[in-house]
Amino acid sequence: MIQSMTGYGKAVVAYKEKKINVEIKSLNSKSLDVSTRIAPLYREKEMEIRQAISQALIRGKVDFSIWIEKDAGCDATPVNAALVESYYRQLKSIVDKVGIPEPKDWMQALVRMPDVTMKAEAEVLDEEEWEAASLAINDAINRLVEFRKQEGLALEKMFNEKIDNISSLLASIDEYEKKRIEKIRSRIVEGLKTIPEVDYDKGRLEQELIYYIEKLDISEEKQRLSNHLKYFRETMAAAGSQGKKLGFIAQEMGREINTTGSKSNLAEMQNIVVMMKDELEQIKEQVLNAL
Repeated sequence: MIQSMTGYGKAVVAYKEKKINVEIKSLNSKSLDVSTRIAPLYREKEMEIRQAISQALIRGKVDFSIWIEKDAGCDATPVNAALVESYYRQLKSIVDKVGIPEPKDWMQALVRMPDVTMKAEAEVLDEEEWEAASLAINDAINRLVEFRKQEGLALEKMFNEKIDNISSLLASIDEYEKKRIEKIRSRIVEGLKTIPEVDYDKGRLEQELIYYIEKLDISEEKQRLSNHLKYFRETMAAAGSQGKKLGFIAQEMGREINTTGSKSNLAEMQNIVVMMKDELEQIKEQVLNAL
């Protein structure tokens, strides 16, 4: 079963006073191209994160983000209350002793004093928190993979419809082939009749007609195109990443359709070829999204 390279996954895990958020999305790309935005606490684990993504997603332009939401009380910078009280007593004593006016806003003056706000200790990632973060990462990746599978089902349905249409159009060529050969033969014979002074060997003419008609024969192109259509279906059903292979098969299908068109020499057949090209072009556009 084919998968799409387009996908989205998000997961949130609660850990103590935190919420660990993970978001991952992907678009089509020729190879795996991963961009990450990682909260500082988890940056030491970037290689592990990238490895988990590459093993699960294989191809695509991937944007990965992990960030932390903390309770409001946890984000507040601690205030050294004892130091504020000490600063206040000292300043009040100086004001009373010197006789200068007291500040209108004591708090504004005090918070500007050195070391009133205490620097928070640097966080250290422990194993328990990394297990919680890993759970969120894997959950988000799995959700994206499931999204890709659902998109892949839609792609497969569309591809099958287009392959059916091309098969039907290919079969419709048959009724015009005999008409085409007779039309070519009549056109040449009638052309010769318009030149009465030309004497020609009818046996040689038949030989040349057979040679000319053989050059315009499309039996091989039809057979090869039919084989490509069958192979396209078989490849869709195969396991693993098949997008590039499907693209190669679509190119080969295009070659056979183009050759059929160049050999057709009949308006009805050329119209059918144009319709086959239209169906194939839609396949080529969407096969770029296949994993």
